[in-house]
Amino acid sequence: MAPRRRLLTYGFIAVSVFLNLYFCYSALTSWPTPLDNYQPLNTHPIVDETALSVFKPPNSQDNAVVTGLYTDAFASAVATLGHTLNVANSSAARLLFYLPDKISKRALCIATVSGWEPIPIERIAPPFKGVGRHFLDQYSKLHLWTLDQRGYKSVLYIDADALVRRNFDELFRLPHTFGAVPDVYTTAQGYTTAFNAGVMFLRPDSELFNDMVAKIATARYPAEQAEQAFLNLYFGAEAVRLPYAYNANLAIKGRTPALWDALQDEMRIMHFTMAKPFLQGDYAEVPLNQLERNAEKVARKKSTYKREIVEWLEAWHETRRVYRSKIDRCDALRD
Repeated sequence: MAPRRRLLTYGFIAVSVFLNLYFCYSALTSWPTPLDNYQPLNTHPIVDETALSVFKPPNSQDNAVVTGLYTDAFASAVATLGHTLNVANSSAARLLFYLPDKISKRALCIATVSGWEPIPIERIAPPFKGVGRHFLDQYSKLHLWTLDQRGYKSVLYIDADALVRRNFDELFRLPHTFGAVPDVYTTAQGYTTAFNAGVMFLRPDSELFNDMVAKIATARYPAEQAEQAFLNLYFGAEAVRLPYAYNANLAIKGRTPALWDALQDEMRIMHFTMAKPFLQGDYAEVPLNQLERNAEKVARKKSTYKREIVEWLEAWHETRRVYRSKIDRCDALRD
């Protein structure tokens, strides 16, 4: 029996070695995904202007661009986002969701200098433990779906850590109820079908809001990514996947520089996921008079994204120049 057992053992080891070698060989010789193997073959625009012209222009009273302020540290980012939105000349209203118990008068004043209409909202607490500590207030984003009560028919949500590169009003003509851009990771996850909740097109619907709130605690999804994980579960099969130009996540540059370069002419919104020039330490606020120095420090630390950080800093400089008197008055406020 012993020789036979040894023979079986050796046979099992041989099969295991063979399978491991086979899978390693397959991984090394298989084609990469199309986006990891990006080549600039299609140079046509992502929007057909002729086809778009048959639709009525978007009604500014029906549409809103919304961002959120859940900590004072993002006030300068919100102001800068608003300025770039103004430069892009979007026809939509500008709404700022904020948490009254967490935001100072000074921060709210700075954030709204570029034209955001502040709207206080109630915090929606995480339904269970395990949520990433930087995402603890993000379930409050679900209030977006209540904007039908203010008469809005379509909404584009943009995270505060973003810049608007060019007009995106064509999104307001989409007939769909929800759209977002697929997420990207610099890690092994790479390009995914799950979407990033930093930019979302949606049709407000208070009944849908009530349904989501009723289900956030009973649905099964990973807690770490908070509302993004829940929204991917809720809309995963129905969401329209928008082009990367509408949420140009810096992770694209970190993973596939050629694709990032190809996006430049079409890019509507740049999303600073991988480097935040307006924050220091662990999401701590940066005094306004130190933003330039801080951005330069972040650029040295995250040199892959230096060009983009410089672009954000230039947008902040322009924001500061255009709204200087308002910003100085806001910065002097004390609660």
